Amino acid sequence: MLEQPSFGRRLKQLRSERGLSQAALAGDGMSTGYLSRLESGARQPTARAVEHLTAQLGVKASAFEEPGVTDSLAQALANATSTNSDETVEALERALSVGAGQDPLLRWQALWLVAQWRRRHNEHAKEREFLEELVRLGDELGLPALRSRGFTQLARCLRACGEITLAVDAATTAHQLARDNELPVQDMAASLLALVSAEAEAGRLSEARAHADELTALTDNRSDSLWAEARWTAAAVRVRQGDLVAAQELLEQALDGFTSSENLALWTRLRVAAARLHLQKTPPELDIAEQYVEQAETSLAFVGIPALDQEVISLKADIAFQGSRFADARALLDRVRGADPHMTYRNRVRLDVLDSRLLIIEGEEHEGLRRMRALAEEAQAASNIDLAADIWRLLAETLTDARGASPA
Repeated sequence: MLEQPSFGRRLKQLRSERGLSQAALAGDGMSTGYLSRLESGARQPTARAVEHLTAQLGVKASAFEEPGVTDSLAQALANATSTNSDETVEALERALSVGAGQDPLLRWQALWLVAQWRRRHNEHAKEREFLEELVRLGDELGLPALRSRGFTQLARCLRACGEITLAVDAATTAHQLARDNELPVQDMAASLLALVSAEAEAGRLSEARAHADELTALTDNRSDSLWAEARWTAAAVRVRQGDLVAAQELLEQALDGFTSSENLALWTRLRVAAARLHLQKTPPELDIAEQYVEQAETSLAFVGIPALDQEVISLKADIAFQGSRFADARALLDRVRGADPHMTYRNRVRLDVLDSRLLIIEGEEHEGLRRMRALAEEAQAASNIDLAADIWRLLAETLTDARGASPA
């Protein structure tokens, strides 16, 4: 028997899985208001309504009977895996909310998929919620590979949120699990990627360098995304150690040996990293940085990642600033801010630092100084020593430039 509210829940799920709006499902034989009340459980379905809806959806009336808890999760997982759309992932989240009685391995897989989707949309707070449950479930299952993968993804998420100490702890656990259980190269390398990045931002450069060397040796006989990321990560450590020559050599290996057909998003990010590297030289190599930015821009429309779009615009603003085109820098900065930035913690701080530096140049020295000090202290409090050091250095450089240009 079709009873509310289970009928309404199942009706909404079937509609969402097919990507239909309420108006499209209602068609000419039903008002959208009545359909909305059916989905909310406010109205009991009539035989005529069920007949119309089965015809519209192409199902039998039995399809409106809610499946068992595990079956419901399995169906939602199959739909989300085969059609990774907003609607199917949202349906998977709803299936996860039931919780009790679900197969733990199916639930782990569903949590993994939803967390990945949240990460692609730069919704790191929500991603963290799913990953923390994923890690707890992995511990309960006791499977080393699942545990290592869960801790690796959690470490990446925590780093994106600016929780550097927790990121180091999670990545260390992932690496230890991979090493002690002799997991495949993919798992070992993924854990090292997370560990090196977190250690570098925590200012633990000697450990980061040792693990980066381990990572490059581990992936040396490959030519895939893992190989390119390993060289990019090792280059980032050498940048923080001040060895820009070695960093450029590693990054150029990845730029030359990795094609856009393999992974367009990574190909684009490598060019963003190269542009930043050339901006850090003394003097900054603005022309080369702009060339890499132009290459990155050619792929943005195809990558479809808003956060990467905003990172490229922010990088263009930084190039304009270092080229003393302050009005252009301000216009580009305002463009990013007007689009509600979807960035990692580090990139959001970069944006705020550039805004503060512009304020100092524009004559609002007190406000610019206050903001940069606050950003540096916040980074230090979060144990992001590398970022804090960068902010203090930029503050000193901006003050020197601003006061050097002043008639006083």
